[in-house]
Amino acid sequence: MEIISLQPIVALVAGVLILIMPRLLSFIVAIYLIFVGVSGLFPDLINQIASGTAG
Repeated sequence: MEIISLQPIVALVAGVLILIMPRLLSFIVAIYLIFVGVSGLFPDLINQIASGTAG
């Protein structure tokens, strides 16, 4: 699964969780921003982890 198709799924899950539990907003936003930042800086690392060939 490519990172381009993974980010919308993560955003959708985060949005649903925020609707269900608004108190988690800052926690979910922080995790999402960290995920997007790491995936932007190290796209090959994310792809290797997803395919199971890291190492």
